[in-house]
Amino acid sequence: MAANTGENEQALRKIIDFIRLLSIVVVLFHFYFFLHGTFQSWGLTAEFVDRIVLSLSQTGVFDSVYRAKLFSFGLLIISLIGAKGKKDEKINVRTAILYILVGSLVFFLCHLVLIVRADRTVTAALYIGLTAVGYLLILAGGTWLSRLITLSFRKDIFNKLNESFPQEERLLENEYSINLPSAYSLKGKRRRSWINIINPFRSTLVIGTPGAGKSYFVVRHIITQHIRKGFAMFIYDFKYDDLTRIAYNTLLKNARAFPVLPKFFVINFEDLSRSHRCNPLDPATMEDITDATESSRTIMLGLNREWIKKQGDFFVESPINFVTGIIWFLRKYEEGKFCTLPHVIELMQLEYPQLFKLLRTEPEIDVLINPFESAFKNEAMEQLEGQIASAKISMARLSSPQLYYVLSGNDFTLDINNPKEPKIVCTGNNPQKQQIYGAVLSLYISRVIKLVNRKHQQKCSLIFDEFPTIYFNGIDGLMATARANKVATTLAVQDYSQLKKDYGKDQAEVIMNIVGNVISGQVVGDTAKLLSERFGKIVQERESISINTSETSISRSTQLDSAIPPSKIASLSSGEFVGTVSDDPDQKIDLKVFHAEILNDHEAIRKEEQGYKAIPKIRTISQYEIQQNYFRIKNEINRIVEDRLKTMKK
Repeated sequence: MAANTGENEQALRKIIDFIRLLSIVVVLFHFYFFLHGTFQSWGLTAEFVDRIVLSLSQTGVFDSVYRAKLFSFGLLIISLIGAKGKKDEKINVRTAILYILVGSLVFFLCHLVLIVRADRTVTAALYIGLTAVGYLLILAGGTWLSRLITLSFRKDIFNKLNESFPQEERLLENEYSINLPSAYSLKGKRRRSWINIINPFRSTLVIGTPGAGKSYFVVRHIITQHIRKGFAMFIYDFKYDDLTRIAYNTLLKNARAFPVLPKFFVINFEDLSRSHRCNPLDPATMEDITDATESSRTIMLGLNREWIKKQGDFFVESPINFVTGIIWFLRKYEEGKFCTLPHVIELMQLEYPQLFKLLRTEPEIDVLINPFESAFKNEAMEQLEGQIASAKISMARLSSPQLYYVLSGNDFTLDINNPKEPKIVCTGNNPQKQQIYGAVLSLYISRVIKLVNRKHQQKCSLIFDEFPTIYFNGIDGLMATARANKVATTLAVQDYSQLKKDYGKDQAEVIMNIVGNVISGQVVGDTAKLLSERFGKIVQERESISINTSETSISRSTQLDSAIPPSKIASLSSGEFVGTVSDDPDQKIDLKVFHAEILNDHEAIRKEEQGYKAIPKIRTISQYEIQQNYFRIKNEINRIVEDRLKTMKK
């Protein structure tokens, strides 16, 4: 490629000037040819010029006025196209075009003056003058257009074309997969694609602000597809009964997908007629005191979320140990006959002298109770209250006849993936009472996790909507180890900052880092930045434009830049998701990152939901029965105290 030197530019100008000169010469010869008589009267003819004009006339250029002018006009246009005038942003395009149009009309129609009956000399002079004016107007307008800055930046002001990239268009299925139909844009063209979560056992994180479509576009498909593929299931339904109805009706339609039909259970503290009863402290599942410690930690941290970040502090660990001692005492008393959370709550409300005497009767918890008893004997009441009062006050908030009723029954066990007795369990929360209900539900979840993460069990799916509203210790351990035991975990959160607030920075980072599949709707701030970094970079084209006095130049380059920048994630529409999926050695996915719109058949879903059956009533329960159960538990604690203290006296 030749260099753009000064000599080249000078040569180009000479050629342009020559072409324009030819255009002018043609006009002049045209005057001389058609007005030869007038030129003779003016004494402006010459034999040499006559011979030249005669020769040119044989070419056909001067066969008519229009042909001569068209030839001259064409040469003028060519010269203007190649012209490089001084660029000017103030040039008015309309004015330039108007000059050209007016000039063209005058240039081509001024010969009409020759028809006018007047002095030949006057008409000839007028014709020459008008032709010259028309020519100059065309020249002026064309020159302005050549000085116009015609280059504009691309109309893709949001860089959508540059930030598009190929995505997985194949449907990749297996016996565990979740497959979401979608569509994406590639270089301005809309293409169909699939979001293939072929390994849900590597955990799935669904992120999105309220209204982003987490439940409607993602979670509902995880529920329906996993039930169709024979999964046992546990669902934390924050906005009960949205997800519960989906699970129940999907099970009714897909009963044949299971070798053993799973039973459907609901935990709901609002409508007891539609709630099963289950004891999360079932003595059969509490094998040693570490199970009691785990349960105690879960319930106490669930009731006091600010303690999560203070684990290890004296005034956090002391109440946990105290509740642990009470749980294990009830577990050991009469083989755990009274080992329920309501009994724990009632027992810990005893006066200190009675309580410590009672707990002392169980040697296994002596080490747990000793610090409290010592403080009591030494009359360090301020210290004792600091250790125990927070536990008593927190647990007292759970003292409700409705809660007691649900927590003291045994309609089912929490081993949901037992191949002989598979279950689908849905637990419902209430946003208005989320702190109280969430703590109790956290205890259920903690026990479920303990029981499902074992070998040789049925494949199961754990789905937690609005995950930060509950707490259970060891979620990172579940996500890291449950893959081998065919346990698929799905966490739905609104924002990473919400996760940090409720679980602490360290725990939140662990969750974000070990999750294998990420699906995100609209999020902003640090969450968007974190996800953008996770999705990586792609090669993007860059265009640079330089404008000087004589020309405009363009330079193009490529560079690595974010495939999905934070601003793009922050402006996603409802139903539009970005994310990345993990693969298997047997099913490789090269295109793991996606930015697509999940395609729901809204009409089909609407019709399906219209045909949903309501959650059936389990029992008819009266307020009297609920109250009787409440008082029965209180009386049982009194009998335990009396029985054990009598034994001590003997």
